[in-house]
Amino acid sequence: MIKEIKDYAIEGLENLKGTNPECADVHHEIFNTNYFIIGVAKAKEWINKFGTFDVIGEIVDYETLHFGEVYTDCADPEKVANMYAYIKGQELLDEIEIYHKLYDKKLDDKDLQQIINELN
Repeated sequence: MIKEIKDYAIEGLENLKGTNPECADVHHEIFNTNYFIIGVAKAKEWINKFGTFDVIGEIVDYETLHFGEVYTDCADPEKVANMYAYIKGQELLDEIEIYHKLYDKKLDDKDLQQIINELN
C-alpha cells in the first residue's frame, strides 16, 4: 500500500476521535471532505511515481464501474491525484477486518483506535 495514503488515513482516523462517526462514512470523511494533495506541481510529482497513465486508467475503470461514467477531470493533476488517493484509501480500508465488522455501526474512540492499530 502507498505509505502516504496509509499515513493520511491514520491521521484522518485520529481526527475523527471524539466525533463518533458512522463506520460507513469514515472513508468519505477522510478522503472526500478534504484534499489529499494541494498544488499542481506536487500532484504531478506524486502521480508520476505511479505512472500517470496507469493512475488515469485506474480512475477511469473505477468511475466507470461505480458511477457509469468518468467524472474526474483527467487533465487536472490535483483532481487526478485526489481521486487516486480516494480509490487507494478505499482499497486500504477494505483490507481492514474490523472495518468490515463495524461497518453498520457508530464508532467510538476505541473502535477508531482498533482500525488505526490494524493499519500500523
